Amino acid sequence: MPILIPRGLPAYRTLKNENIFVMHERRGSRQDIRPLRIAIVNLMPTKQVTETQLARMLANTPLQVQLFLLRMESHFSTHVDESYMRTFYTTFEEIKSQKFDGMIITGAPVEFYDFEDVDYWDELSDLMDYSKKNVFSTLHVCWGAQAGLYHHYEIKKYELPQKLFGVFPHRVLDKKSEFTRGFDDVFYVPHSRHTQIRKEDVLAEPDLKILAESEEAGPHIICSRNKRMLFIQGHMEYDRDTLRLEYERDLGKGLPIAVPANYFKNDDPTQGVEVRWTGHANLFFANWLNYVYQETPFDLERLPELD
Repeated sequence: MPILIPRGLPAYRTLKNENIFVMHERRGSRQDIRPLRIAIVNLMPTKQVTETQLARMLANTPLQVQLFLLRMESHFSTHVDESYMRTFYTTFEEIKSQKFDGMIITGAPVEFYDFEDVDYWDELSDLMDYSKKNVFSTLHVCWGAQAGLYHHYEIKKYELPQKLFGVFPHRVLDKKSEFTRGFDDVFYVPHSRHTQIRKEDVLAEPDLKILAESEEAGPHIICSRNKRMLFIQGHMEYDRDTLRLEYERDLGKGLPIAVPANYFKNDDPTQGVEVRWTGHANLFFANWLNYVYQETPFDLERLPELD
């Protein structure tokens, strides 16, 4: 939570300049509190794994968060029992008259398809348009980030010569951003994908800014200039065993798969996993939730639309 100090105190400006979140007493005294309405658009086939990973990240703050799980009505999930989907998930059609503080659009295992060939692309496009008017901040993750960049900015994805697989070092480019507050100069993030966006394409779009990147994995945290849309290439939400299970799954199928980089101790699968990313993962999601909490109108009906 922010620190409340008198605005005229010299420490106020000092802490502001150091990117420490401070709030003056007058604003603090006027704050009302309500749960943040966060919708997760879960495009992954392993619904329960993904929803648990994201809920874990969102639960690690003092803020109250009310989760809404969304699925694509135009796509039938074969990996999850339909009764589970009916019980815990809702559709875009059912929520499109509502407004949300935040939304997370997950990755999906459809990288080799052109966006327009994905069976739920039209529905997802409508939802992304909806988010500009009815969601204060939308977080796009991995393929969801590539889909969002393509839909909103016509930035293309490109197939990599080989799968990007492992935990890679990243460097913060903007230390004053609300979303990288408290980050070390270098932090680690898991990646598992076959496609990439190009840095030069992002830099050519004046509305976008790269907050963090990796020499191996490319742009990682990208935000719009108004800070209302974030695009994350990578999976900060992954838990300890996610890459191990994927590695063992592909080995079992006889598929060509390299040992995930910087993941096992000494890059040796027999020595176990060495986790080095969850601290910054929790910090990023806490920063995002804090930004949403501080900036979203208490009355969501007063939510300003994006252009």
